[in-house]
Amino acid sequence: MLELNNIVKTYVTGDVRVDALNGVSVAFRDSEFVAVLGPSGCGKTTLLNILGGLDRYDKGDLVINGVSTKKYSDRNWDAYRNHSVGFVFQSYNLIPHQTVLANVELALTLSGVSKEERRARAVAVLEKVGLGDQLKKKPNQMSGGQMQRVAIARALVNDPEILLADEPTGALDSETSVQIMDLLREVARDRLVIMVTHNPDLANEYATRIVRLQDGRVIGDSNPYDGSQEDESTRPETHKDAKANLRIKNMSFFTALSLSLNNLMTKKGRTILTAFAGSIGIIGIAMILAMSTGVHNYIDKVQQDTLSKYPLIIGSETMNIGELAIAMQDSVSSVIFGDKEDGFVYTYPLMEEMLSAMSEEMQTNDLAALKVHIDNPTNGFADITQCIQYQYAVNINAYTNMEGQDSFRVNPSSLLSSMGASSGTTSGIGSELMTSQMQSWSEMLNNQELLESQYNVIAGQWPQAYDEIVLVVSNDTLSDYDLLALGLTSQEDLRNMIQGIMMDKEYTYDVPEKYSYEELMGLTYKLVLPTDYFKYDEKTQLWSDISKDEAEMKEVIDNAITLKVVGILEPAEDAVALSISGTVAYTSALTEYVVNAVANSDIAKAQLDNPDVDIFTGAKFDAGDADQVEVTMDMIYALINSDQFTDEQRTQMQGMFAAMSEEQIIEMFRPYFTHKTTEATYESNLALMQYTTLDNPSGISLYPLDFAAKDLIADKIKAYNDSVPELQQIRYTDYIGLLLSSVTTIIDVISYVLIGFVSVSLVVSSIMIGIITYISVLERTKEIGIIRSIGGSKKDISHIFNAEAVSIGFISGLVGIGFTFLMTFPANIILKNLSDIPNLVELPWIPAVILVAISVFLTFISGLIPSKFAANRDPVVALRTE
Repeated sequence: MLELNNIVKTYVTGDVRVDALNGVSVAFRDSEFVAVLGPSGCGKTTLLNILGGLDRYDKGDLVINGVSTKKYSDRNWDAYRNHSVGFVFQSYNLIPHQTVLANVELALTLSGVSKEERRARAVAVLEKVGLGDQLKKKPNQMSGGQMQRVAIARALVNDPEILLADEPTGALDSETSVQIMDLLREVARDRLVIMVTHNPDLANEYATRIVRLQDGRVIGDSNPYDGSQEDESTRPETHKDAKANLRIKNMSFFTALSLSLNNLMTKKGRTILTAFAGSIGIIGIAMILAMSTGVHNYIDKVQQDTLSKYPLIIGSETMNIGELAIAMQDSVSSVIFGDKEDGFVYTYPLMEEMLSAMSEEMQTNDLAALKVHIDNPTNGFADITQCIQYQYAVNINAYTNMEGQDSFRVNPSSLLSSMGASSGTTSGIGSELMTSQMQSWSEMLNNQELLESQYNVIAGQWPQAYDEIVLVVSNDTLSDYDLLALGLTSQEDLRNMIQGIMMDKEYTYDVPEKYSYEELMGLTYKLVLPTDYFKYDEKTQLWSDISKDEAEMKEVIDNAITLKVVGILEPAEDAVALSISGTVAYTSALTEYVVNAVANSDIAKAQLDNPDVDIFTGAKFDAGDADQVEVTMDMIYALINSDQFTDEQRTQMQGMFAAMSEEQIIEMFRPYFTHKTTEATYESNLALMQYTTLDNPSGISLYPLDFAAKDLIADKIKAYNDSVPELQQIRYTDYIGLLLSSVTTIIDVISYVLIGFVSVSLVVSSIMIGIITYISVLERTKEIGIIRSIGGSKKDISHIFNAEAVSIGFISGLVGIGFTFLMTFPANIILKNLSDIPNLVELPWIPAVILVAISVFLTFISGLIPSKFAANRDPVVALRTE
């Protein structure tokens, strides 16, 4: 039963108050056809809106099945309209972009009915109103009578207890009006139908009860009812708690999405333009990410290729370049950026601070302990490296060995001295740089498989013994520098050429055109050990340097071991990187031979056996005064017989000695020995003769299998550092990785800055989409009223417009990503032609998905305000909007 008790409804517009209903009290039976008659403005439609829960009364009470509605919430009213009330409007109020079937299904969708059930129920009710063959049509394809039948079907599909009809025939012709009235009378057989009309003839013919209104009051009732006559047994269901029987559900997101997409498809042109405008920011960011990713991938590839040629090098001494720069910056910043008095120029100690910082940042690495750790197979270094190479502080001193020619050193290179660098005549050439780059002899890696993958043997064979070497040529060619370094051309010609160029004089510089494989294979060289440059003097019992004595050096070279060229190599065509840096290559066995030979030499043993005495001067390393030097007659006789005295002086001294005691002679010669000091140290003497052992390398080169292995090596070194005291920890600088990391950092910073700028356009696009959503709200105001009238909640309305904003954002994201993906093809073609680097623009799929999600999120945020505005629209006002 539906009952109005003293209902008052007043509208206030400015200072004007209009009493639409003024104390209306009327009760309705569960099943009757009530016609409400009255002139325009008497409150008929307001009464209908209050009965249907679209409008709220100011005073009084609306009782539904015995339950007061004074404490009804918005959700209770929504459920009431959806389950208990059906509306039929004079203007039909169908959603234009939905089909007939979808319009009828909408009420069931809001009720949470499954797709299959709501389809069956909607078809059944449409067939009942005679529209079973019109399911796929749109409202604008139908006549007025057909649209009103659809409106009636929509009102009946939820099987409501109450059907409210507002001028249902007002826009129809007479014949169609009769059809609609017959349909309403049929409906009124099993439910309450309340119809508002101006036509008394229709009311008298079809209604079972007529209620007349005037000036907001009931002035007549043809069949009044007070509720006391109702038979409880005839009620289809007890309604002691009406709210308990109402299922309150919100529209699902997919339903809201479907409604939104249908609306967007009715405005295809605007939707496409909006989506494209919204995609501009996505396109900008996606292109930046694509270029950044492509460049990153290229840098990674370069680093991987570089690692196959340049190892991770750990030296016996190292310096942290980054910490050095920070230390220097901190030390001088206080001077540069401190307070200064005008009119003065201030100085700061740059060189002092730089040298101090270098001294502080320099660290000695214990490579002997690290070698033990690396050589331990349980630590896994061998599994992630192509090769582990140990360097030692010894030179491979190679001299030419050609019949009829004077020998000269070819390694380490003596070309700079031949060019006059020592005298300063070639200062413009940059002697230090040239010294580091002019070494043509290098040690091969201890990985024969890797070597054979990089080089082909075009003559001879790979070296098998420590005294065998190979030549490396490129395309069967050797440069004139290679020939000079190999001793195949005259250094005299080189000097003439240098002087001729520098002094603009004529010169002769003949370079042989070619050499046969046999000629090159016949080359031999003499290996002079570092300790061979020193000779023991029996008279002085001291060691001296003979490297400047041509006669002595000729003897040394003649007696030195011979190195033989046994093969000629050339790079393989498919080699990505080459591990041999010079023209002559030797094995690590030769280095080990030199290390062991030096360690076993007489001079090395002499210094090792006398750690307190400088074997080159005879002085103690820590001698400070005469009392520390014990002078003997043997030392005096050795001194007299040395080159410091002539034969005549020796004869005179012998005469003097005959008249002197031994003590007097020692005191006379003590000054020769008291000033005998040395600036050398035990360690510097060993370094001078290049003494070392195989257990104490001066450098370690680790060749990773790949880029990932390089990181694993770094992790293993870190683990090693964590296991030893701080003073024994290893420090090194990965220059290649540092350089490429800096480049990567720069690219990242540029990318972030550009993304920041482009993001502004993305935000602007989102705001524009919010404005478009607001316009859509204004355009669909009547649809808002329709959905609210059939039980849609405020949240349902909000969901619909949020879904529309999300749809536009999703489409914008897809358009942006799709456009960017297509643009990568021409961009890569252009960049390939300009830089010869392929695939510099690559759009990764994960950031692409994230960008689409960001687009959806931003448009969702921008649509919150318009959707909230739509949800708060008064459904009564919305239904009146055209």
